[in-house]
Amino acid sequence: MVDISEDGRTWLLSGPTSSYALHLTGADELLHLHWGPRITLADAQALAKDPLPGYRPFESPLDGREEYPVEGGPRFVRPALSVRTAERRGTEWTFQGYEAVGTEGDELRLRFDDDGLAVTLHYRMRGDVVERRVTVRNGGHARVELLRADAATWTLPDREGWRLSQLHGRWAAESRLTTAPLTYGEKVIGSRRGHTGHQHLPWVALDTDATEEHGEVYGCALGWSGSWRIAVAQLPDARVQITGGAGYDDSGLLLLQPGESYTTPVFAGLWSDGGFGGASRTWHAYQRAYVIPDAGHDRPVLFNSWEATTFDISEEQQLALARRAAGIGVELFVVDDGWFGARTSDRAGLGDWTPNPARFPHGLGPLADRVHGLGMQFGIWVEPEMVNPDSDLYRAHPDWVQYQPGRKRTELRNQLVLNLAREDVQEYLWEQLDTLLSTVPVDYVKWDFNRCFTDAGWPGEPYPQRLWVDHVRALYALLDRLRAAHPSVAFESCSGGGGRIDLGVMSRTDQVWTSDNTDPLDRLAIQHGFSQIHPARIMAAWVTDSPNTQLNGRISSLRFRFVSAMAGVLGIGGDLTGWTDQELAEARQWVDLYKEIRPVVQRGDLYRLRPPAGGLSAVQYVLGEETVVLAWLQAQSHGEPVPALRLRGLDPAASYECRETGAVHRGAVLLHHGLRPALRGDLDATVIRLRRIQAYRPN
Repeated sequence: MVDISEDGRTWLLSGPTSSYALHLTGADELLHLHWGPRITLADAQALAKDPLPGYRPFESPLDGREEYPVEGGPRFVRPALSVRTAERRGTEWTFQGYEAVGTEGDELRLRFDDDGLAVTLHYRMRGDVVERRVTVRNGGHARVELLRADAATWTLPDREGWRLSQLHGRWAAESRLTTAPLTYGEKVIGSRRGHTGHQHLPWVALDTDATEEHGEVYGCALGWSGSWRIAVAQLPDARVQITGGAGYDDSGLLLLQPGESYTTPVFAGLWSDGGFGGASRTWHAYQRAYVIPDAGHDRPVLFNSWEATTFDISEEQQLALARRAAGIGVELFVVDDGWFGARTSDRAGLGDWTPNPARFPHGLGPLADRVHGLGMQFGIWVEPEMVNPDSDLYRAHPDWVQYQPGRKRTELRNQLVLNLAREDVQEYLWEQLDTLLSTVPVDYVKWDFNRCFTDAGWPGEPYPQRLWVDHVRALYALLDRLRAAHPSVAFESCSGGGGRIDLGVMSRTDQVWTSDNTDPLDRLAIQHGFSQIHPARIMAAWVTDSPNTQLNGRISSLRFRFVSAMAGVLGIGGDLTGWTDQELAEARQWVDLYKEIRPVVQRGDLYRLRPPAGGLSAVQYVLGEETVVLAWLQAQSHGEPVPALRLRGLDPAASYECRETGAVHRGAVLLHHGLRPALRGDLDATVIRLRRIQAYRPN
C-alpha cells in the first residue's frame, strides 16, 4: 500500500507490520524519513517538517539522509549513481513527478531528470519486504557511461552499538554466519568473480540487541547473479547507510546510447521486530510468494549420479542405479556430468551438448523412457556457459570465449568461459538446449557454473566491460526463454555448490545446490547460515556414502545423514549399488517419512531452536496443525543429559500429540519447558512430529 501526501512530496509504503517513508524537499532533495514499525501518513509528514540538521563545518547535511545519493554537489558519502557524458561527470537532477502503478497501485515510481538523463526510482512493498531498483535512461546525450548505478541506499535509524551479520565462506564451506560490531568507516562485501560467489552471499543484517526471536533486525538482500558489491558505512555522525548493486567497482557498467536504458537488479530490504528468526521467516515467506517459481509445489526426492559414478558412466550403469533409486522411493533420477560429447574427464567435451555415442548409442531417450517406466522423472546436468579447449565448439569458434588479446587464456578446471554477452553465443546455446529438451523427455536440468571470470576481455567490442553485466542479463534471458518454451522442466542453480545463490537466479530456478560438501555434520552449519535468508523449499541436500570420501572421510550413520538432508529438499547421491539390503530398506523408511513431513519442511515457518555449536542443535517447522522438529546431537559427554527443546510457534492453549510416541502435550508446556529428544551418543539424530488435536481443556 502506498499513501501520498496532498502536496505529492511525502510517500509512505506500508506492509502488515512495517512502514517505509520518504520526502522530497523544495530543493528536490529526496530524503529518507522512516523505516521500521508501521506508522501513519500524518506521522511521516510530521517527520518531514524538520528533516535536515543545521550547518556543521566540513560536513554535508545531506550525508546519511538521502534516499539515493548521486555523485556531485555537497555530498561526501559513497554515491549510488555515478555517470559520465561527453560534457560532464555527476548528476544534478530535478523532480519530474511520481506514479503509483501496478494492479493495486503498490509500486511507487519517482521520476527525475538531469538534462536528458532520466532516473526513475522504483519502490514496492511485498508483505514487509521493500523491493527497490533504479532505471537510468539516456534521453538526450550522444552517449552516457554508467560508471556505477546501485539499486538502492538504505538508511537506518540513529542508534548506538550496531552489529553487522553476514554470510561468508569458500568452496565446500559456504554460508557461514558471522556477527561483529559495526565500526566507523565502511565494510564492503561482494564478488569480482563474474558470479555471486562462494565467499559471500549478497545479504546483510544489522541489529543492536536482537536475539533469535526478539528485537529489531534490518536486513537487505541483492538479487544479482554476477559481480556485485554491498557497502555498509557508519558515517562520522554515527548514522548507518547500506548501498548495493551490480558490479564490484566503479570502472564502468554500461554505455547507454540515445534511447537506451538500464534497470538495476532488485535490492530488497526488511525490518522485523521478531529477532533474527522473525526476519528469516519474513524473508522465506516473501521468496515463496514472490520469487521462487511454483513455490506451492513441493520438490521431489531426487537421486544424482555424480558421487556414485563421476565421469565413468554408461546407459546400463545408470539404469542399474535408477532401479535401486526407484526401489527406495526416489521420484527424480538425474544423470550428472559425463553424458555428452567427449566428456570422459573434465578435460574435454564442454560445449558439445549431444549425447556421447559410445555411452548412449541411441541417445538419452531410451534411458529417459526406462526411468519414466520406473515411476521417476528424468534429469540431466549441463554447464552451458563453459567450454573446454578440447571440444568441437572451441575448435570451431575460439573467439567465442572471454579473453584478452595477446594474453594467455587462463584455464580453470580445464575450461574457459563463453562470452554470453555475444548474440551468436546466446543463439547457439538456445538452439543446443532447446533441441535437447525438445527431443529428450527431460523433466529437470541441473545448471552448473564451475569457474570464475579471469580474462574478461572482448576484442573488437567498443565497450568490452559491458560483458560483466550483459553476461548475466543473457543468462537470465536464456533461462526465461527455456522456461517459457518448456514449462514442465524444472531447473536447479549450481556453481560448484553454492557459488550462485541469490534472489535473481532464484526467480528463474526451482531449487539451488547449497554446497558440494555433503558431509552431514558440516552441512548443519552451512544450512544454518543459508536459512538466515533463504527457505528450505529451495535448499537441496543429499545423503551420500559413509565414509565421506569426497572431503573428510568422516563416518556417520545413515540416520544422521538422512535427518541432516531432510532439513531441505531431500536428495540422495551415494552409490546405491554398494548399499546393503539393510541399508536400502532403512533408506526407504527415511524417504517415506520425508514424504510425509515434506509439506511442513518445504512450506512451513522455520524456527531455529538451537544452532549447530557442538552439542545439540535443532530446527522446527510449523504448518497449520502440523509441527516437525529435526534434532542432531553432535557429541555427548559421559553423564551429560540431552537438553530439552523449547518449541515455538505453537498455541499455548492447545494440545499436541506426538506421532512417534502417542504422548499428548500441552502447548504451554512445550513452549515453556520443552521436549527432550531421544538422542544418545555422538552423531545421533531424530525426527519429532507433533499434530494439534484440540484446544487444551484442564480437568
